[in-house]
Amino acid sequence: MTIAEFQDLIKRTYHRRDKKRGIDKNFLWFTEEVGELAETVRKGDTKEMAKEAADVLAWLSTICSLSGVDLQEAALAKYGRGCPRCKGIPCSCP
Repeated sequence: MTIAEFQDLIKRTYHRRDKKRGIDKNFLWFTEEVGELAETVRKGDTKEMAKEAADVLAWLSTICSLSGVDLQEAALAKYGRGCPRCKGIPCSCP
């Protein structure tokens, strides 16, 4: 599944509810999920980390969809050729 396909899946699944909630409240849910991901990283619990990372990606997809941002296009535009600063793969920034 591509990033675009994932974003579309999340949109088809939750868009009605997410649109009603509004971007500000969706962003709050997103930040809560980032906090939960941070906790799993701190604990080193990779099984739970995978679940929380999926939640973070889903909420990020929602925010992008509500804002008219194509997440895959945005990611490729910025990182599609490596590091945006040095253009290296791997990054060679100091």
